Amino acid sequence: MNISKQIAFIGSFGVISLLMVTGCSKQLHPTRKDFQQYHINKDVQADPTVISIYEPFKQKMETEMNRVIGHADKALTKEKTPETLMGNFFCEALLWMSDHYAHNPADIAFATKGGIRNDLKAGNITVGHIFEVMPFENTLTIIELKGSQIRQLADYIVTTHGQPIAGMTLTITGNKVQDIKVKGQTIDDNKAYKLVTYDYLANGGDNLALLTQSITRTNYPQRMREGLIAYVSELTKAGKQVNAELDGRIKIN
Repeated sequence: MNISKQIAFIGSFGVISLLMVTGCSKQLHPTRKDFQQYHINKDVQADPTVISIYEPFKQKMETEMNRVIGHADKALTKEKTPETLMGNFFCEALLWMSDHYAHNPADIAFATKGGIRNDLKAGNITVGHIFEVMPFENTLTIIELKGSQIRQLADYIVTTHGQPIAGMTLTITGNKVQDIKVKGQTIDDNKAYKLVTYDYLANGGDNLALLTQSITRTNYPQRMREGLIAYVSELTKAGKQVNAELDGRIKIN
């Protein structure tokens, strides 16, 4: 018993139609190929019907993306240095999220430079700017690590030439960590510390398998960009600018 099927493939070069014959022991062979190339350029006229469908959604999206939520006196940038203004801002926001959303204030915040996708320019900050900083669907995660594991994380920070942190300070001499403090106190290898980050890193992303070996882990539904938008909005309500300082949380001797 044979079954004939007409299958059309639509691609950038046109339409290819294949008449396929299937059976219990039959192989499939194309019987006909139709080729036509379509050019898409400025001469192609917009279809008013299509525009009428998406235009209301486009206007709504643009209105939301252009909504001003805060103001920065200076640019928050992410240079290739151990400590950056953007990294400090981002991790301070993470600490705020651990308290605001989780009601579970973390001791340490940790991110990676690669996960923060853009700077924040001086001037008005819009919702769209936050989407550019964190376009992913990453969500808030709090894990517990022993002090000895925090030491391993510190070694990772050193070997990758610095990563965004908050709540913790590192002193580095000769590419080795000489001193680690959490909230101003020397780290205790046997103590458990709460670390706030996002799910991608907690899942071992960016070669951080050590974060998958946490004592406990709690996942929260809040996306990173939602938290950043809320954080900037709260600063604005309090009459504060979006700001960060290089405070020496990663010191290199």
